[in-house]
Amino acid sequence: MTPQPETTNAPASGAEPAWAIPSAATAYMIDAWQRSVLYMDVMRERAEQYREHISQEIPHVLDYKAELILDGRTLERPVNYLLGRILPESGIQPDPRKRPFVVIDPRAGHGPGIGGFKSDSEVGVAMKAGHPCYFIGFLPAPMPGQTIEDIVHAEAEFLRTVIARHPEAEGKPCVIGNCQAGWSVMMVAALYPDLFGPIILAGTPLSYWAGVHGQYPMRYSGGLLGGSWLTALTSDLAGGVFDGAWLVQNFENQNPANTYWTKQYNLWSKIDTEAARYLGFEKWWGGHVLLNAEEMQFIVDELFVGNRLSSGEIRTSDGAAIDLRNIRAPIVVFCSKGDNITPPQQALDWVLDLYDSVDEIRAFGQTIVYTVHETTGHLGIFVSTGVARKEHQQFASNIDMLDLLPPGLYEAVLEPKGDAVLNPELVTGEWVMRCEARTLDDIRALGGNDAQDERRFDAAARLSELNLAMYRTFAQPFVRAMVPTGMPAIMQHFHPLRLQYEMLGTWNPLTGWTKAMAERARTKRQPVSAANPFLALQEQVSNQIIAGFETLRQTNERWAEETFLNFYGRELLQSALGVDQSDRPKRKAAKSPMHDHNVKLRIAELRGMMARGGMREALARSLFYAGAPRGGVDERSFEAVRRFCRANPDLGKQNFDDFRKMLRDQFFMLLIDEDAAMTALPKLLPEDEAERRAGIDMLNTVLSAAAEPDGEVAVRLRHLEELFGVADSPLPPAKPAVRQPDAKPATTKPRTRRAPRSKPKPETPA
Repeated sequence: MTPQPETTNAPASGAEPAWAIPSAATAYMIDAWQRSVLYMDVMRERAEQYREHISQEIPHVLDYKAELILDGRTLERPVNYLLGRILPESGIQPDPRKRPFVVIDPRAGHGPGIGGFKSDSEVGVAMKAGHPCYFIGFLPAPMPGQTIEDIVHAEAEFLRTVIARHPEAEGKPCVIGNCQAGWSVMMVAALYPDLFGPIILAGTPLSYWAGVHGQYPMRYSGGLLGGSWLTALTSDLAGGVFDGAWLVQNFENQNPANTYWTKQYNLWSKIDTEAARYLGFEKWWGGHVLLNAEEMQFIVDELFVGNRLSSGEIRTSDGAAIDLRNIRAPIVVFCSKGDNITPPQQALDWVLDLYDSVDEIRAFGQTIVYTVHETTGHLGIFVSTGVARKEHQQFASNIDMLDLLPPGLYEAVLEPKGDAVLNPELVTGEWVMRCEARTLDDIRALGGNDAQDERRFDAAARLSELNLAMYRTFAQPFVRAMVPTGMPAIMQHFHPLRLQYEMLGTWNPLTGWTKAMAERARTKRQPVSAANPFLALQEQVSNQIIAGFETLRQTNERWAEETFLNFYGRELLQSALGVDQSDRPKRKAAKSPMHDHNVKLRIAELRGMMARGGMREALARSLFYAGAPRGGVDERSFEAVRRFCRANPDLGKQNFDDFRKMLRDQFFMLLIDEDAAMTALPKLLPEDEAERRAGIDMLNTVLSAAAEPDGEVAVRLRHLEELFGVADSPLPPAKPAVRQPDAKPATTKPRTRRAPRSKPKPETPA
């Protein structure tokens, strides 16, 4: 047969020829119908799962077995919170010497368990790293009269219980606060600083007014609704409780494309593989809980509208101020640029509210580490498998390093381990963590409010107080009197978010056919070919729908921002509400002359300690001194120090807390007077030259773990060799110092002959 010439209208590669279109349409229609039937069956399973979940006494989505350790309902001030111990799986045995991890989930409308609802989760990676794990969850309904302050005291009691159960642990518990659980953790840590090891804040808002124009419009919601009076009205209509389903709906409104289309379309289009993941997430997303009216009113008035936490304006019932500067444990802030619920500004600007410089952070003895993800959304920060395997795994593996970081501000930088990394045997996992020193300008570079924005939010907060007072005076008594018995339960049952679960179960006669038909569809399943042109058309239609929702969202957000800025930006309104019209600085936490006095006493004490100690103190001081030019610490260097201490038990006799204090003392000695500290160093060294040479070898090993010593690091190392009395050649002349932007001039004595300085304040060795 003679080959036929090619025609100009031949289909593109992978496309169906024209004669095959009817066949492709038939195949697509069969596949689409079967997917629709299977989709409806998943909706049936979701409804049955929902009913089963809410019928449980302690509903949660933990993927691990747990035993109840302490029931918050039995405390002097009862709360609906529970402390449970995660039971290790077979093959995983926690190390009793490792600090326990305590994971706290947000009570922001959903039930507990999302921090450990799969293997690759915060709980999972901590257990794999050998840490005992605990979980603080909660029941669906609050205790009568329960307040946020009661919860704070209960969480403190839970931590005391965990500490008492692990007397052999090297270090206090690491506490992970997810989303809104984070700000309650910070309140506990401010009141009870001695109970905490490192605190990890995952997607936690702490500076509620912060943001940039054109993004993150959720911060305008309170002002656009006239303040918190609507919260009080909602609670009164519900009989004194606040239904968390309203909070969940508020989250869903931030992304209508995902809420009304993408989430369901993704399930329908991938029905053969997506059902299990979808149902697992929906079990948590649909587990709505309740809050007391007092709890919700506090959250809105004091935090989201009032923004009083970072400025130290919140006080307990006995008058104690909740000052975040009291926290002594390292604070790790994990946020994302893709998070429209807790953007980086709301997660980090509390640092700017509290401090004027990194030197001030150090003066309060605080260590703050932050890392900013580029793309993940709010839930991805504590739900995503990729995030768990990267960020959370690194936090768990390097938690002791984070706890021993000297006071200051750092950014945690994660880089792939790769094949070319130096000393890969010192790296845990597939990523290398490096904590690099930062200044407040690095946080300011993320963007934030100007003085005009601060006045607008201040006006919104004051109007909220006025509207709430008017509602309580003129409307609240009548609203409460008109709510009939049984109405709150009816309102909860018929909430739109609950109805979407309830209405598609087998008890609905209109959907009773789905299970049997789904079985037949599975038996005769005919998935369509990926090359089917109608499948491509389906994707195009979906993209157009998403684009339409996105346009609507952007329009609404632009309208909300312009309305808020224009309304609350009016000078007449601000003046009427008593808002200061000057370009005052952002609200700051109050300064304390007593703190300045105590810092001076501490400096005098450290000066008197410079010549005290032994080889342990000498090596710590030397590491800080030599590693200062690198401005950070690498996990490989820390692991090298750990191995050296294990090989030399005499250097590791201190308990963890004493060792941490010793490191901080040596760091501060260099910070306040580097010349005097280095001049006194030889007085700490042993007479045995072999011991001194072994010390220099250790310094070389640690400083070479992440990078070969060069430049100023090498010069400082040679200077240490001279101080240790093992130098083979004299040092080169010193170079002039170069200061960092946030540094304040330090009072020092005339210089002795030593290595040049590029940074006036020492950081940790890299």
